[in-house]
Amino acid sequence: MQHDLNNFIDFSIFSAGLSALPSRKQLLVNTINQYSYCIAQEDDAFKKSLQDSDVLLPDGIGVVAAVRLLTGQIIKKVAGADIHQYMLEKLNKTGGKCFYLGATNATLKLIKDKMSLEYPNVSVGTYSPPFKNEFDADDNKQMIDAVNAFQPDVLFVGMTAPKQEKWVNKHKSKINTQVICTIGAVFDFYAGTIERPSSAWRDLGLEWFVRLVKEPVRMSRRYLYFGPVFVFSVLKEKAKMVLFHKSHDGAFTV
Repeated sequence: MQHDLNNFIDFSIFSAGLSALPSRKQLLVNTINQYSYCIAQEDDAFKKSLQDSDVLLPDGIGVVAAVRLLTGQIIKKVAGADIHQYMLEKLNKTGGKCFYLGATNATLKLIKDKMSLEYPNVSVGTYSPPFKNEFDADDNKQMIDAVNAFQPDVLFVGMTAPKQEKWVNKHKSKINTQVICTIGAVFDFYAGTIERPSSAWRDLGLEWFVRLVKEPVRMSRRYLYFGPVFVFSVLKEKAKMVLFHKSHDGAFTV
């Protein structure tokens, strides 16, 4: 791993700024939060997908706090929306191309319309995959062919976790693009079909609370169940460090 990564409960968290993203033939960027961390403990394929990331961004105040508690490192939350905006600004300067894989055709149209106003120099391709739990071989071929026919510089994948991360990890070798970012709900945030909490709430570390209030049915399990599970895991790790008088030796790293 690079010097700017620190161990944190089996995962390596990227702690540098987005301007310091590594240069690779193909760069895979995923995000991790307390929910995805907990799900990964129950889903080996998902865990491997996150561990195989070239860059794993700390998309959650819980992860940021846990890293500080376990390693002493102070890092900043970097959300999927942040990497999305960063990539679009770069592409707009260079006249690059991006592709959105996921969501509905209606959402993708809203994205393209907004892109034409905010990032007019970026060429945009889209594909809405079928809504199902698992894709068959024909589905996968159509998705990959659609991306490769457009030949984007950046591929954004928004099919919710853990589905999107596992799909990308399985098929990335067949995808012809320089950067792949799995960004889930960012498709809806950018399209405006779901309103993201304001920057004031995000700066306070309370984006999760606003989302819980606005979408209690969908978000309650994520925050009210998996939140305590995550905290318990982190405190257990910290207790082991204190009891055995040893430094943290690899679980979350930054």
